[in-house]
Amino acid sequence: MGEERRAIRVSIGGRVQGVSFRVWTLREAERLGLAGWVRNEDDGSVTALIVGAEGAVSAMMTRFWKGPGGASVSSVTSENVDPSGEPRGFEIIG
Repeated sequence: MGEERRAIRVSIGGRVQGVSFRVWTLREAERLGLAGWVRNEDDGSVTALIVGAEGAVSAMMTRFWKGPGGASVSSVTSENVDPSGEPRGFEIIG
């Protein structure tokens, strides 16, 4: 049997807009085999829905703290969400 799947909504704060954070998130998520989406928020933060194997989700959470070059991450918070209706693939939605 495969690894248990997990879904989380993540909010990343700091200097995370204007530094290609969404594109970086898309690439990292695809490398890890994750599904979901990422978007900019009006308050300057970035929100992402990350769905996948527990280990891959944990790895992505660790990567969020670094982000792409030029980013300065000051906070990463997450909440578990229902993984039903799981998205296919990963996309930038806003």
